[in-house]
Amino acid sequence: MDLSLKPQAISLKPELLSRVRQSADLSKTNWLRVGGNAQYLFRPENTQDLSDFLRQLPAEIPVTVLGVGSNVIVRDGGVDGVVIKLGRGFTNVECHGSWVTCHEKNQPMTNDQRPMTISVGAGMLDINVSLLAAENAIGGLEFLSGIPGTIGGAVRMNAGAYGRDISQVLVEAEIVKRNGDIRRLSNAEIGFVYRNSNLPGGAIVTSVILRGEPGDSNDIAVKIEEISRKREETQPIRTRTGGSTFKNPPGHKAWELIDKAGCRGLARGDAQVSTMHCNFLINNGNATAADLEGLGEEVIKRVFEKTGIMLEWEIKRIGKR
Repeated sequence: MDLSLKPQAISLKPELLSRVRQSADLSKTNWLRVGGNAQYLFRPENTQDLSDFLRQLPAEIPVTVLGVGSNVIVRDGGVDGVVIKLGRGFTNVECHGSWVTCHEKNQPMTNDQRPMTISVGAGMLDINVSLLAAENAIGGLEFLSGIPGTIGGAVRMNAGAYGRDISQVLVEAEIVKRNGDIRRLSNAEIGFVYRNSNLPGGAIVTSVILRGEPGDSNDIAVKIEEISRKREETQPIRTRTGGSTFKNPPGHKAWELIDKAGCRGLARGDAQVSTMHCNFLINNGNATAADLEGLGEEVIKRVFEKTGIMLEWEIKRIGKR
């Protein structure tokens, strides 16, 4: 398929076409700071804007969604087609229930009046969702503070931390299909599995409704602080990293298998297996995507040779080598 298109070759309304960037550098948009260019980059203003864009975009042009790039390796050859990056138009948040009414009227509230759900745009950072929930005395979402990235990405990969994952708290999600149709899917319709989901091919998550539980703002804040402290002590969060690299095989922890295979600190160029937590790959400064992916493949090979267990990538790899 020939994707060597000029911007004007995409049949769009002028107001949409003017907002499509060509040859956009993606290395500044992901936490590992690697990768080539997007052939095209589009930042929709809101769900309807995204829907209109996709309806007009020729079906043969591939679409890739990028959040804050926390769990992705963008390959050095760049990404063909259109990369869609969700921004401020997808960071809305609203708490549901009678708590808001009681608060506005300065009335006392009881536990059964506390808000139990929170509507969140897919571009909202996971940690910010947990903090906003805490402000509104909504518990059960503290684990989100331990997940790097956005809510949209968390739904796509059924992200989890500290014993909970998105499948346990999601009520429904709004998606935009590749043809531009807007739909709402229930938890069951999404079909969550371990660190993945069965969303329709090409679907883009635009907002979600999460279920919480009554709680005390101070107690929730303490739990979030504990998670933050644990992450600081056990994960290389101050480095250029993409989060957990490999899924935990059934009955095993990926980091233990990697350590057992002697891969802690293993390096390729400026890419390295973290010595703090060896299920994290880090960029020590000038690593390429090829360095990081090659290092990951070497880890998979060594773990298999040592244990007979084949690790699976959790971090997403996009684009051309």
